[in-house]
Amino acid sequence: MSILNSESIEYFSRSPEQSKRFGMRLGCLLQKGDLICFSGDLGAGKTTFVQGIAKGWGSIDPVTSPTFVLINEYNRMDKNILFHFDAYRIGNTWEAEDLDVDRMLRFGSLVIEWAERIDEILPKEKLWIKMEWVSDEQRRITFTPQGKRYVQITQSFRQKTFGV
Repeated sequence: MSILNSESIEYFSRSPEQSKRFGMRLGCLLQKGDLICFSGDLGAGKTTFVQGIAKGWGSIDPVTSPTFVLINEYNRMDKNILFHFDAYRIGNTWEAEDLDVDRMLRFGSLVIEWAERIDEILPKEKLWIKMEWVSDEQRRITFTPQGKRYVQITQSFRQKTFGV
């Protein structure tokens, strides 16, 4: 792990299982209204990371890629909802506005893959996670928090994962 600045963190995952474990650590920190935005090329491991988030968050539902359905909803025993949105097939921000991101944030936590495609309509405060393919078994993952809540999440994640 290298620290990019006082708020961002960068680390490397050396397997899909490790990416899922990182996701689980992040998922247990999420609260209703949290927004996690992913960017990265095809095959970078975004959906794998989200599978870990959902497990750590407490999903009782299996996690699949929402590429063709756009949004999947995962539930917990306490009736909270984790929304998993894939913006890859969104043609423009107007299409995304019709999906009502604000409603999803009122009723649960929201994780968006390909979030850079709809950044114009997203709240300013969010956690960006950039995933980069380094090799078949290695991914660079960078957390960049935007807003006080997301700085706290990043600090808690860093402490939980790396003990610093």
